[in-house]
Amino acid sequence: MVGDKPMGEEHMIELSGLTKNYGSFVAVDNLNLNIRKGEIFGLLGPNGAGKSTTILMMLGLTEPTSGTVLVCGINSTTHPIDVKRKVGYLPEDVGFYDDMTAMENLLYTAALNGITRKEAREDALRLLERVGLSHVVDKKAGKFSRGMRQRLGLADVLIKKPEVIILDEPTSGIDPAGVQDFIRLVLELSHKDGLTVIFSSHILAQVQQVCDRVGLFNNGRLLAEIELSDLHKVPHGLDDIYNQYYGGKEV
Repeated sequence: MVGDKPMGEEHMIELSGLTKNYGSFVAVDNLNLNIRKGEIFGLLGPNGAGKSTTILMMLGLTEPTSGTVLVCGINSTTHPIDVKRKVGYLPEDVGFYDDMTAMENLLYTAALNGITRKEAREDALRLLERVGLSHVVDKKAGKFSRGMRQRLGLADVLIKKPEVIILDEPTSGIDPAGVQDFIRLVLELSHKDGLTVIFSSHILAQVQQVCDRVGLFNNGRLLAEIELSDLHKVPHGLDDIYNQYYGGKEV
């Protein structure tokens, strides 16, 4: 069971007083959160809840209005390039060079991260097999289905050998069977490889399958941190979890 696996006490992500304002709009409001080594942590909430803005601040792509972000002990605001070397990021809409093959895309990413071509090719073949794409090594990415693109995206994230991977709505637009394949891969990365995973989603059922612990977001605020055992007590969807924790109050 996911929740029974051992996890380290080391904090891979530390968010302290993290706030992001766009004029009078508060996208993220005084967020405090620690994510442990080897943990799959879910960011759960509807679109617009502040999840993606939080991720962009973790990555050093968006500067916070106030507060600090430490990723693997590195301040992402002041040292975003150092953080980039530690973190693999898969957005909802992953981008590739569509006229390049799966292998060529991975080799290009590896080259950008200083990995030799010989090492990169060996890693790319291994990763493409792992994500179930070994049969399309030489197929152009532009011909891939949505599910295949997301699996290629996961291989692309992993080829740089990150310590943390951040997945932002990674199953969007994938058919149900493809979703289950993707979730299986994420669980394997945490269980076998010991990677720390952040899994952002608005779909409660998927978060229940994959995460050890969940942060419940709405209106830019972290409303609760929920252990997997408690999350499984929620029967249906996001409305149910908000009602369970807040009794139907405005959140």
